[in-house]
Amino acid sequence: MRPNVIISVGSFNAAVAIVLGAFAAHGLEQHLDAHYLQTFKTACDFHFWHALGLILIGLIARTQSNSTCSNIAWLLLAGILLFCGSLYLLSTSGVRWLGWITPFGGLAFIGAWLWLGIVTLFHTEPD
Repeated sequence: MRPNVIISVGSFNAAVAIVLGAFAAHGLEQHLDAHYLQTFKTACDFHFWHALGLILIGLIARTQSNSTCSNIAWLLLAGILLFCGSLYLLSTSGVRWLGWITPFGGLAFIGAWLWLGIVTLFHTEPD
């Protein structure tokens, strides 16, 4: 992914996270019990923060290896889909086996942030 695409994907994901958060606050309160409502809100929080992470990675990709940042962005996007997506579906459907998917998204998040930390730690500025 090009840096501008990563930033755009992050921006669109931030917007979706805000819309879903508003939906949880105003549309789901009457339909979900407190546990599932909190689970949905947790998904929104993680979705938003990792959308901001995508934007950050897009900005970093302008100064570092674009292919590495692109791979990190894909990993963050996979985390959003697996972690947040499974929690959104679990909360609204009550299908408990979806909870088995969530940790894989969490591992994708952790892997992406560790990869970014390692890449930036060893990045050397051109002379």
